[in-house]
Amino acid sequence: MRTLVKIVIPTASGNAAIKNGVLPRVIQRALETLKPEAAHFTTEDGKRTMLMVLDLQNSSDLPSIAEPFFSALDAEVSFSPAMNANDLKTGLSQLSE
Repeated sequence: MRTLVKIVIPTASGNAAIKNGVLPRVIQRALETLKPEAAHFTTEDGKRTMLMVLDLQNSSDLPSIAEPFFSALDAEVSFSPAMNANDLKTGLSQLSE
């Protein structure tokens, strides 16, 4: 299932992770391991935020995705089902049947 993963990194732990080199390593490892459909970086409420779109195969994958961000960056991690335009079109077409 296509899933939006949002990682919000607190300012203090993000600053420390940049200074000690952990932040780029955690992000690079996640990108290489998870191979997201898309990955974007922004801020939310003044905090560093990463948004990834993944094809989540099994809910048992959630801990292995979130734990590196929890433990290394003290991040908040959330998962939400998501659709692209084709998924939405397919879903809406089923409403008229």
